[in-house]
Amino acid sequence: MASSDSTTPPQGDARAFDRISHGYAPDGRAATPAPVPLEKIVDDVIDNLSATAKAELALLEARSELALHGVSWTAGWGAVAASLAGIAMLALAFGAILVLMPHVGPLLATLIVVGVLLAFAAFAGWRAQVAYNDIRTALRRDLTNEEGDD
Repeated sequence: MASSDSTTPPQGDARAFDRISHGYAPDGRAATPAPVPLEKIVDDVIDNLSATAKAELALLEARSELALHGVSWTAGWGAVAASLAGIAMLALAFGAILVLMPHVGPLLATLIVVGVLLAFAAFAGWRAQVAYNDIRTALRRDLTNEEGDD
């Protein structure tokens, strides 16, 4: 009966463990690979740079299409929101006029509502101007230039 000890080599392959490297090469030094020509290295670098540039351009195109998609939907829903807000402001103005009419009369009620709405519009315009100036500052080429914008 044969021994089932797994540490002994099989009988027909007595030198099988001699091929295992224990920090040295039993069959001698490994052959050094042939040097790669410089032209091949340069061609590989150019191919890699070309592939990288193509991938970057594809990424830029995909990002711009995503941004365009987002801008178009934002503009559409923004138009809907602005329309609804305008209608709500009209309803609020008419309602305010109707509420004030019995107390101060129709002309003075209209003038009060128009004055309040113009004050809110002036405030909103001022805030829009501040935000616009922030955009112009952010997009200025020379941020150290303290002169006025073009």
